Amino acid sequence: MKKNAFILMSSVLALSVALAGCGSANNAATGDQNKESQADTGDKAQLLRANLHSEPPTADPGLAEDSTSGAVIRATFDGLTRLNAEGKPVESVAEKIEISDDLKTYTFHLRDSQWSNGDPVTAHDFEFAWKRVLNPATASNYAYQLYYIKNGEKYNKKQEGITADDVGVKAIDEKTLQVELENPTPYFLELTAFYSYMPVNKKVVEANPKWANEAATHVGNGPFKMENWEHKNKMTLVKNDKYWDKNAVKLDRIEFSMIEDENTELSMFLNDELDWAGKPLGLLPLDAIPPMKDEGKLHVKEIAGVYWYKFNTEQAPFNNAKIRKAFSYAIDRQSIVDNVTQAGEVPALGALPGSMAVNPGGLFKDHDVETAKKLLAEGMQELGISELPPITLSYNTADNHQKIAQAIQDQWKQSLGVDVQLKNTEWKVYIEDLHEGNYQVGRMGWLGDFNDPINFLELFKDKYGGNNDTRWENARFKELLEKSQTETDPAERKKLLAQAEQIFIDEMPVAPIYFYTHAWVQNEDVKDVVIDGLGFIDFKWASIQ
Repeated sequence: MKKNAFILMSSVLALSVALAGCGSANNAATGDQNKESQADTGDKAQLLRANLHSEPPTADPGLAEDSTSGAVIRATFDGLTRLNAEGKPVESVAEKIEISDDLKTYTFHLRDSQWSNGDPVTAHDFEFAWKRVLNPATASNYAYQLYYIKNGEKYNKKQEGITADDVGVKAIDEKTLQVELENPTPYFLELTAFYSYMPVNKKVVEANPKWANEAATHVGNGPFKMENWEHKNKMTLVKNDKYWDKNAVKLDRIEFSMIEDENTELSMFLNDELDWAGKPLGLLPLDAIPPMKDEGKLHVKEIAGVYWYKFNTEQAPFNNAKIRKAFSYAIDRQSIVDNVTQAGEVPALGALPGSMAVNPGGLFKDHDVETAKKLLAEGMQELGISELPPITLSYNTADNHQKIAQAIQDQWKQSLGVDVQLKNTEWKVYIEDLHEGNYQVGRMGWLGDFNDPINFLELFKDKYGGNNDTRWENARFKELLEKSQTETDPAERKKLLAQAEQIFIDEMPVAPIYFYTHAWVQNEDVKDVVIDGLGFIDFKWASIQ
């Protein structure tokens, strides 16, 4: 017997912590996603102006892996489900969802909807899109997000005898998509709202491999469509009159600047050239945060995200766990959040944010200089070296990353006597360097794709996983994660994940720094921009009042 998914969801979600801690957003839309917005927009021009701190690396949902690209894709595409203001999945392109009794087969019934070029959105587009992400030739760093699908991992990893036809996603007809999972996955409907699961127009993609690189050839199915993309300068989105829920969309235009300097971004906001400045799209100057907070102008929201430094475990001296731990223990996180970032961040003494913590209270001590010195000496002895090679700390160009790096550079000098060089590059070059292993220590942030510990820990499951730039791998860690995927008892699953996090921190392939908040300022006339507990931003319901 099959049951309607959203009748069943309350019992399904009770099996995991998948949606725990997803709070409602400031100025968030409320109610059923399918209902029209009740905002009274009056005579205000429905134009929202914001800044993207950097050029989006892509506007292709199958290739995206960063929050900037994700914001553009979330505006221009729509998935089977979409997250509402509370971070919960609701029907979107799928108007009805059925789940089998064993929780492993999902049947999605699609509503009538169109691509921005007028083509119908079909179940075949979804099947094509998901198999495209899993296709090894696509080289999608987020392919692992689809490993929940039957044979998805085997196909992506080129297991002999497994082809795309064996992957558990199939268009039964134009309007019916059937999906078979490897195991029951309580948060699967949250995943189908994530951009890696969004459809692409099969006809468009096959005709032009570079379709997503320019506004003229970009085709989406979301609330907005791309009108203009002047690379590294600006991007304009306009309301998509082909969108199935267009009556809920109040904005006519979104104009994105691409300014990397935080002071310029804030100045533009103060001069009424922007309606929004700061997270999650841009950044605010760190020095400006305390006075804006004191004046009551700053919006702050805790999110499920972590700021950490990745170690290249294939390069000396960070091929030694004790040296990695020494550098991590020597960081004074409380000082950084109190004196540098100053937006209510929480020092990270583990890998998992509070909304999904399995080891509450943390797994190591902040700024433990005595232990750090001891570990450094032991690690150097194990490597047979009397002095460290030159150490370089890399970060992408941004004022806050620079100030954090300078503070930690000084802390490592004071606590360990280590001289560290700083290196900054613009985002696109920086992320390529990390993926290629051209770094020693590099900053990175991870914002949860869904609110479950597996989403953070699985990044490091495989040495050559798409986002595992550390190249660290541990067989027991991997075994625990795999067991957690088949464990149906929530308490036992939590124990498995807690053990996995302990191994991760014992090996320390990354140094957690702090858990994120989003801090921003906005025009008082801007209403109903959704920022959920994961930090995702959605302009679908936004308006200017």
